Amino acid sequence: MKKIIYSLMFFFIVGNIAAQQTPADKQTTDFTIEGATAHLGNGKVIENSLIMFSKGKITFVGSAMLKIARQGTIINATGKHVYPGFIAANATLGLVEIDAVKASDDEDEIGSMNPHIRSLIAYNAESKVIESMRPNGVLMAQITPRGGTISGTSSVMQLDAWNWEDAVIKTDDAIHLNWPSSFTRGRWWLGEDAGLKPDSKYAGKIDEIKSYFLNAKNYLEGNKTIKNLPFEATKGLFNGSQKLFLHVNGQKEITDAITISKELGIQNLVVVHGEGAEKIADLLVKNNVPVILERPHRNPNSEDDAYDYTYTIAKVLTDKGILVSLGMEGQMERMNTRNIPFYAGTFAAFGLDKEVALQLITLNTAKILGVDSFVGSLEVGKDATLFISEGDALDMRTNILTHAFIQGRKISLESHQTELWKRYSNKYKSK
Repeated sequence: MKKIIYSLMFFFIVGNIAAQQTPADKQTTDFTIEGATAHLGNGKVIENSLIMFSKGKITFVGSAMLKIARQGTIINATGKHVYPGFIAANATLGLVEIDAVKASDDEDEIGSMNPHIRSLIAYNAESKVIESMRPNGVLMAQITPRGGTISGTSSVMQLDAWNWEDAVIKTDDAIHLNWPSSFTRGRWWLGEDAGLKPDSKYAGKIDEIKSYFLNAKNYLEGNKTIKNLPFEATKGLFNGSQKLFLHVNGQKEITDAITISKELGIQNLVVVHGEGAEKIADLLVKNNVPVILERPHRNPNSEDDAYDYTYTIAKVLTDKGILVSLGMEGQMERMNTRNIPFYAGTFAAFGLDKEVALQLITLNTAKILGVDSFVGSLEVGKDATLFISEGDALDMRTNILTHAFIQGRKISLESHQTELWKRYSNKYKSK
């Protein structure tokens, strides 16, 4: 009996030590941030700013030179910078904790056509990976499923919550479709040529996608005598309440994806990845299709691309009038999501105006995700989801947060990593 009691005590203690930071309580005290350089997220900057918020909402944004009453707790941020909370698009935070542990991996569901799979149900608000986002200013994310042809439905979350019900700020914002490539590689392990060649099955794969959505559309317009959950889940695509995120690369593929989606009656489209999108910019502008780019720290996919293609593509697309954001899909994407401000900073280093680069992970993303009415920029009436940094938040050398708030709640900036840093910093200071 004693062994059982001791075992339970051990797991209770270890569980508490390993637990995530306790989510912050609802805002009850007003706050005033005074003296900081405010980067509003909409391209504007206010030097020596004054920002006030109450009950989770921003109540004032302006100059600190104005003689108006300050509210609540005053934070002197002179010499520092204040930003809207960063938003990570196309992320899988909370869906996988440890890649090598299958039981903690919920990003990919069995089957190829899964519009009814909802990422928010699998979202783990207690993820240790999630808490490591906040010290870099990443306070919101679009949680997106992976795999199959139709991966499922994403939702937008704030990253300080007890559970997915508390975390969600927009439910089922989009369905994600992985568009096939018109090229394929030979199976070298079977002695085939490993080089690229046209995929003879491309047209068949497109017909399969068209057939699926046509059947879904016919079902929604019919009697529905037998309930079909996957088809039910596509309703928002046809009535305009949901967006279709097309994960697609290649000039031909992007053109096909947009053209066929429009023919099917799906109007709200977003291109994800978009390799070659600059070559068909007119089509994207005409159809009001934004692009969520991949991380710039990678090699160009085509041997014809310039060496700095992945660094300059954000400016190229922005200059062509396309709404551009930054996504996180790729190698070690969950851990790397904390670096999203520095990826935006890379685009700024290669020609994109710094305040425009900031928009890639603030207001532009909010617009694409349909949450710009209440987050994405520092404006009166929007959520007080913001942070204070000692310096430029797009530079890893100066992105040092002193305060962060989500919906006006002052959140913890501690994580397992910061605790280890402090622990070993003190060890070596004592010698």
